[in-house]
Parts: sequence; structure tokens; C-alpha cells
Amino acid sequence: MSDFPVTIFHNPACGTSRNVLEMIRDAGHEPTVVEYLKAGWTPEGLKALLDEAGLKPHEALRTRGDLANELGLLKDGVAEAAILEAMIEHPALVERPLVKTPKGAVLARPKERVLHIL
Repeated sequence: MSDFPVTIFHNPACGTSRNVLEMIRDAGHEPTVVEYLKAGWTPEGLKALLDEAGLKPHEALRTRGDLANELGLLKDGVAEAAILEAMIEHPALVERPLVKTPKGAVLARPKERVLHIL
């Protein structure tokens, strides 16, 4: 395995996340796996990760399921800060998987996007 540091913010219940984890390993890397639903997010950590991936909070918002809608996050004009705050309170609102390497960070949807930073 490579010593190239890879971190995947992973939800083991998500097929795409599992596939990306497998792709990372198939590429010869043993990543640090952060189960963010258990670990949660810090405001600074999530903001820095999204910034590195070139994403605004609304672009990383998981809209599948009912939670984002129930919280009013899908309405026009919702502030990015409000979305980020909701993501901190409800980690399931963050789309997955996010992957970080020395080459950058990506939201690996579609899963092949991870190849750009490996």
C-alpha cells in the first residue's frame, strides 16, 4: 500500500461511498476512514473541506430524503451559513463521499471523480 495520505468521509450504508472506498484501495491506498455520521463535523473542518473541494454548502447538501426539505433548506434564498450550520447539527445532510488527498478534495459523485485526486 502507498503512503500517499487519503482520507474518505464515509457512510458505510451508502453504495457510492463503499464503491469509492474500494476504488481508493484498488488504486493502492489505504485511506483514513472517517465515519462522519458518528464523528460529526466541526464548523471549521467542514468549511475548510468544502472550500478545498470548491463547493458551497448548498452544492454539498444531500437533498435525497426528507430532512433538507423539512428544515426549509431547499427554499430559494437560504443563506450558505444556515446550510452549513444545519450540516453541523445534522451530519446526514452532507452529501457523500468526500475524499481528501494532497492533490485536493472532491465530492466523489460520480464515483470516478475520486480518480482525479489519487
